[in-house]
Amino acid sequence: MRRDEVRKLQWQQINLIERILTVGKAKTRESTGRRIPLNSATIAVLEMWRTRFPNASPEHYIFPACENHHIDPTRPMRSFCTAWRAATREAGLRGLRFHDLRHHTITKLAEGLASEQTVLAIAGHLSKRMLERYSHIRMEAKRKALDAIARAEIDAGYL
Repeated sequence: MRRDEVRKLQWQQINLIERILTVGKAKTRESTGRRIPLNSATIAVLEMWRTRFPNASPEHYIFPACENHHIDPTRPMRSFCTAWRAATREAGLRGLRFHDLRHHTITKLAEGLASEQTVLAIAGHLSKRMLERYSHIRMEAKRKALDAIARAEIDAGYL
């Protein structure tokens, strides 16, 4: 997801039972309202985070504004730059941008042989051109894909 899509998430956009997140207002009109399946790890983190806000209502923000140690769940946080810098420094990943995670995820989806339509739907991209800009398929992944074809041909007795 894009930074603002995460920053402006509201509890009503998360369905923990169906394990789906519905993106709110997005950078592009076509990306708004896209549905993203949630994996088990994400569900666990969201359930844990929800315990910090026992009185949260559906229209409250998941990452609420906090000024002078006062949390206002009716407004989204303005920025998470300071927290991001601290987290990346502690993890030994200085210089990692939040947007780099988007590139990484899209690349991993593409390398994992997810269909182009699946990657486009999750990323909220409209074109193959944009997908190509975001996915950075490594040479090793390309080699493995070609090796898999060769193995299948050998196993089938064609080579």
